[in-house]
Amino acid sequence: MVLIAPSILSADFTRIAEAVKTVEEAGADLIHIDIMDGHYVPNLTFGPQLVASLKMKTSLPLDVHLMVDNPNAVIPWFLEAGADWISIHGEASVHLHRDISLIRDSGRKAGVALNPATPIHGLQDILKDLDFVLLMCVNPGRGSQKFIERSHERIQHLRRWIQEQHLTTLVEIDGGVNLQNIDVLARDGAQVFVAGNAVFNDPNPRQAVSLMKEIAGRVDAS
Repeated sequence: MVLIAPSILSADFTRIAEAVKTVEEAGADLIHIDIMDGHYVPNLTFGPQLVASLKMKTSLPLDVHLMVDNPNAVIPWFLEAGADWISIHGEASVHLHRDISLIRDSGRKAGVALNPATPIHGLQDILKDLDFVLLMCVNPGRGSQKFIERSHERIQHLRRWIQEQHLTTLVEIDGGVNLQNIDVLARDGAQVFVAGNAVFNDPNPRQAVSLMKEIAGRVDAS
């Protein structure tokens, strides 16, 4: 499985609906929305109102990454707004199982996001309850960061661990994904690719999405 999830954090904020339409027409599979609260990470971005607005503009699933303290307090807002996938950070959740259950009991896909220095083995007691794991390949909080090379080992480790347990949990990656490395990342075992600058800063975003899907798809099929 190969899913491309353009991140609107890198889009022109005055033309977000147009940007979403562009990548949808290009064959994108998800729209990735980074929610930052200015506390868990230093930046401040969108709220549930944007998610609700985009829900009316696209048929693509909305992949909402909550980079927030106390996600339990805001998860209901984003469920109501129409988020289809929701990922939260384990470090920010007081009761991780409860928060994941809240998402899944609403019929949505639930994931845990891991920062670059967060040990993967911390998922030991929650992995079977997850639809996906979001591995951060940069430190969260801002775009345009350089890919952390050790992420290759982490992707391989996570994918192997999931396969050994015969789970269907998806491996999603975010940070530094581009046309030059997506083939290697697919070989590592990534299945869902969040891409911001590589899509929206490309002179031809439609072509960027199509090429990413084609390149990663060739690896997946081999």
